[in-house]
Amino acid sequence: MKLLARSSVLPALGFALSAAAQVLSSPMGTPSLSSPVGTPSALPHGQGAGVHSPLSPFAPLKPRSDVVAWSVLTDVKTVVQNKRIVPVYTPAVLALNQQTVRLQGFMMPLGPGEQQRHFLLSSVPLTCSFCTPGGPESMVEVRTVQPVKYSLNAVVVEGKFHVLQNDPYGLYYRFTDAVGVK
Repeated sequence: MKLLARSSVLPALGFALSAAAQVLSSPMGTPSLSSPVGTPSALPHGQGAGVHSPLSPFAPLKPRSDVVAWSVLTDVKTVVQNKRIVPVYTPAVLALNQQTVRLQGFMMPLGPGEQQRHFLLSSVPLTCSFCTPGGPESMVEVRTVQPVKYSLNAVVVEGKFHVLQNDPYGLYYRFTDAVGVK
């Protein structure tokens, strides 16, 4: 049964690859395929996944002078060391480590309930309950002193900010002793 299923998929896959090759090799003036995100070097830092897209159906976060900008946090490069992807933080990000700062973002609850004490704060709203809206550079784990009421709207939290070097969950940032700010 599996052999039959594979044999019916392979010709379709071959046709699709052939069609893609024809489009890619087509002369100028005709449509060609390209990556939806371009090449990694084509993206300015702080503007990749997890940064608000102008094509988003959601309004972007309103700029605030009292919060750290997500463009600062998302400006992270990565390198591979010992078969692991390791973040390389900018001096601006490292200067935030162990400081009390404010951050505006969207709540991604890690448990049920209207009141949340442990959640992720994301730079863009959650559009799928099974997906993260960006990579680890666009999320901050938050642990609050008092519960914060869950909201679909943007919230602001203040707390001790930690830049993580070797988090077992792959996170880059964490807030501890955080409080919700109006």
